[in-house]
Amino acid sequence: MAFLVKKYGGTSVGSVERIQHVAQSLKQARDAGDDVVVVVSAMSGETNRLVAMAREVMPAVVDVRELDVLLSTGEQVTIALLTMALKELGVEARSYTGAQVRILTDNSHSKARILDIDTARIMDDIKSGRVVVVAGFQGVSEEGDITTLGRGGSDTSAVALAAALKCDECQIFTDVDGVYTTDPRVEKRARRLDRITFEEMLEMASLGSKVLQIRAVEFAGKYNVPLRVLSSFKPGDGTLITYDDEENTMEQALVSGIAFTRDEAQITVTGVADRPGTAYAILGPISDLNVEVDMIIQNIGANDTTDFTFTVHRDEYTRVIDYLKSNNDTLGATTISGDDRIAKLSIVGVGMRSHAGIASRMFRSLADAGINLRLITTSEIKISVVIDEKYIELGVRALHEEFELGADEVIES
Repeated sequence: MAFLVKKYGGTSVGSVERIQHVAQSLKQARDAGDDVVVVVSAMSGETNRLVAMAREVMPAVVDVRELDVLLSTGEQVTIALLTMALKELGVEARSYTGAQVRILTDNSHSKARILDIDTARIMDDIKSGRVVVVAGFQGVSEEGDITTLGRGGSDTSAVALAAALKCDECQIFTDVDGVYTTDPRVEKRARRLDRITFEEMLEMASLGSKVLQIRAVEFAGKYNVPLRVLSSFKPGDGTLITYDDEENTMEQALVSGIAFTRDEAQITVTGVADRPGTAYAILGPISDLNVEVDMIIQNIGANDTTDFTFTVHRDEYTRVIDYLKSNNDTLGATTISGDDRIAKLSIVGVGMRSHAGIASRMFRSLADAGINLRLITTSEIKISVVIDEKYIELGVRALHEEFELGADEVIES
């Protein structure tokens, strides 16, 4: 017997048949004696449909308060249908919106953050033997307004509920059966990991892995909520994400996974004055544009000048480079140039902490594959490089082989 939060994403509840399948799975868990709180997303495609309608009505700037009211209805459809399906199977269940549970958030519409959760109603239902079905992605502000949590909000809802309820585990059901050493679509010998640390998962999520959203992993790590990623389409134990312990550290592989993202752009500002405040003069206004800067490299140039290189999301490339060029009278740069056809490739692993030579193995492997490195950054458990986008799949496969991450069998697509 266990106390579990189970979260099902849009593909897992994408049709009435899928919802009925989830209900059957929940009935089995309940019959086994588990206490269950379920968090669900909107049915696959529903949120996009609602956003499209909102943009038809308000093409220029959509009112974010009213958009939250609209988008929250997607999850409400799912919780009602799933609760009905459970009752049809003879399972006592009750559904709640974020406001009914009182998932209290700040008033930042479309990107609200959870402040508190009132667990009283949920615990009363659990004690009465009911399965509780909660709408993910949404909450309510102190003013009583409906709010939504932004991208990956249902994952965050699930982890927050698991923390507040002190559950044994938070299980995230999706269309993959766990966390892999890399994307199986790129490397056919990618291997599912039985276990990974919060630190590693945070790095992989931030570096391009789409299995879990960063906010959910951060929340789970902060409140020590064991996370498990499972498939809602086939049985299995999935991947457990938890804190490392001494025994696991001793057995930890040097590198746990390889992450990559193609959505990168590089901008280089050359010949700016090498004096205090130059970095802020370049990056401060970019931050004011609400653009996130990733990798940053500064080199000493000639004649008391410096060269400054950084990366941004590819969607922001044109806006940032146009801004810098239009304000070059202030910067005084010799040239402002860039490239929006680059990619970031990273290796991640807590085992790197206690082993030297990991970087040299990575660089040698990529050199043997004929891949030039543009930028390099390192931390305690990751090494990231920027390369030409056309070499990304070759680089992933080379590193996967170098660090012996492959499974014995090839994954069939």
